[in-house]
Amino acid sequence: MVKNEVEMANLPKRLAELKKEAEACEDCPLSKTRKNVVFGEGNIRADIMFVGEGPGQVEDETGHAFVGRSGQLLDKMFKDVGINRKNVYIANIVKCRVPNNADPSVEYRLTCIKYLREQVKIVKPKIIVCLGRIAATTIIDPNFKITKEHGIWYNRKNFFMMATYHPSALLRNPDLMKDAQNDFKILIDKYNEIKK
Repeated sequence: MVKNEVEMANLPKRLAELKKEAEACEDCPLSKTRKNVVFGEGNIRADIMFVGEGPGQVEDETGHAFVGRSGQLLDKMFKDVGINRKNVYIANIVKCRVPNNADPSVEYRLTCIKYLREQVKIVKPKIIVCLGRIAATTIIDPNFKITKEHGIWYNRKNFFMMATYHPSALLRNPDLMKDAQNDFKILIDKYNEIKK
């Protein structure tokens, strides 16, 4: 599906406005402890969007998504299946770091999800990949079980959605890596299928 050229010309402006709005947000207590809002980044015309739970320490310090150890592993996984990071869009459920890298509470997720929803509307990916349990339970199904349902496709609101393990889980438990690598192969198969 080719996007309207006029609409595409307005995308950078719309995304920039949304980013400014997120950077000024004080809707939850995380605004008082963050160093940077980690809005998200990548190709604004991406067919694939990856969504994590929230920024870690390195991301909070730099303002960029997935640049710490988890991000380095994600980059390696991209490379292994031929994904160029510049061709995808990467965001998180919450845009500010939760102290001590704790799981973002339901309150934080519900408060911040409006930014992700707008990012999805603007980028219009065909595929959304949830990185980890928090993203999957927020986006796909509140009862999502990552160990049982990773790598399975769901069709929600005209998006193909799938979840796989968060790179930080793979760093903690390398035994999950084989499943995650297989999930990425499933992703590439789906991508190639929809590109035909």
